[in-house]
Amino acid sequence: MRIRRFPTVATAGAVAVALALAGCSGAGGGAAGQTDPTLDIATMTLPQSLDPVTAVGGALPFFQATYDSLVKREPDGAYSPMLATAWTWDETLTKLSLTLRDDVKFDDGTAFDGAAVKANLERFKAGTGANAKWFSGLNRVEVVDPTHVVLHLDSPDPAYPHYLSDAAGLMANPAAFTDPEKLKTTPDGTGPYELDAAQTVVGTRWVYRRADHYWGERLPFDGLTMTVFDNETAIVNGLKTGQVDTAVIQDANQQSSLEGAAGLTATPVDFDYQGILLFDRAGKVTPELADVRVRQALNLAIDRKTMLDQIRRGKGAVTSQVFGTDTAGYQEELDSYYAHDPEKAKRLLAEAGHAGGFELKMPRMTSIVTEAIASSLQSDLAAVGIKLTWVDVDQGDALRRIFTDREFSGFVMNLGQPASDWLVVKDLVLPGTFNLFGYTDDTVKALVPKIQKASGDGVGGDARALNRHLVEDAWFVPFYRMSYALVTDSGVTALPQAGMAVPSLYNYKSAG
Repeated sequence: MRIRRFPTVATAGAVAVALALAGCSGAGGGAAGQTDPTLDIATMTLPQSLDPVTAVGGALPFFQATYDSLVKREPDGAYSPMLATAWTWDETLTKLSLTLRDDVKFDDGTAFDGAAVKANLERFKAGTGANAKWFSGLNRVEVVDPTHVVLHLDSPDPAYPHYLSDAAGLMANPAAFTDPEKLKTTPDGTGPYELDAAQTVVGTRWVYRRADHYWGERLPFDGLTMTVFDNETAIVNGLKTGQVDTAVIQDANQQSSLEGAAGLTATPVDFDYQGILLFDRAGKVTPELADVRVRQALNLAIDRKTMLDQIRRGKGAVTSQVFGTDTAGYQEELDSYYAHDPEKAKRLLAEAGHAGGFELKMPRMTSIVTEAIASSLQSDLAAVGIKLTWVDVDQGDALRRIFTDREFSGFVMNLGQPASDWLVVKDLVLPGTFNLFGYTDDTVKALVPKIQKASGDGVGGDARALNRHLVEDAWFVPFYRMSYALVTDSGVTALPQAGMAVPSLYNYKSAG
């Protein structure tokens, strides 16, 4: 899951940025020998490496350039064939059969086949990447023949098409697995581009050139440059001066600075939401939270609209639900379920026996909880009698104190909203990282197995029922979905990607 894309290039200074921009040719022109323009993408997401087992959503375009996935995810979240031409579930939803292309080869001439799929999936599961957990229920991969494999699961997991269209589905040449250190900087796949090592500056700029004899659809750009910046001000300046073709801008102030800029188009991207993840619904750390009325009071105390207007200049939408707009479980009316009502919050607290209030301690990571957010939440909760005490933690300390020591009842996070209902359930409802006390109830126990065994349109009713229950029972305290801006210059058009903060590489077109 995408918790938040923290800027990770902490020391990349002005010299590196200037060098990166100097190498950008822009979508309006091509390098020598190229017939189509190049695409220059600016980002603040630094990939750990180019080994696909380390891929995460925000960095996926770095990998899509050189690696094809088994399944392609369309902009609206639908799935279509890529290296796998078809996939079918058995009646138990524990066997997923894939049919593979028979005309794809890696650069060394090795055929892409069932053995390559098995090697990649088993390596992904055994790896230490952020998404290796997706395959926790993968029992074995059976190679029926070169063009057919069967994935055997311990239990139904309807999110597998999502996994195979994302990091887990990226197919590398198994011959490269003997030298994993080399694979970190030298990708070896079947994708539409090849890394130009001579032009690439690892940590700052990655340059790709069109791959000869690519089996698939020809993408509209001869070349691709991915440049990593350490601040959005530099990216915005690059967009305004034409040195950058496209970027996703998250900061509300930077978005405002682009309004009216000549030649630039901004398309809203709604993926991340911000809110309090409550873990302690049984009251193990904060006993008062075991009462649903207290959790409801927390929701009613928050002035979401004011927070959104003052902290994000209104760029987003208030919400009381954790299911995103691309899921079947999403219900528009639940966005406003908890209107700001401090008087009702105080009545609920009094009914629960806490008319005098109580103290709630939460960790504060300043990269997420700015001074404005910290003050706003303290003020709103104090108005109903709840004393919010912030405990400052750094990122490394937070992981230990929150997830290992279980010191806190919840904390403020930015979380991505996947397009898959089952991913929402796995990440937030089932026992695990974000339900670290393993809390559940009878309604959840009844609905989760139905969602797990459903597919396609069949998931809708149960997912909506679960979503409503989570809202009414106040499992979480969401604030708002945050609108980002997908900015493109006049030479490029792009579509946002459902379930991702950044577009897939396939979503970019040349405006010419």
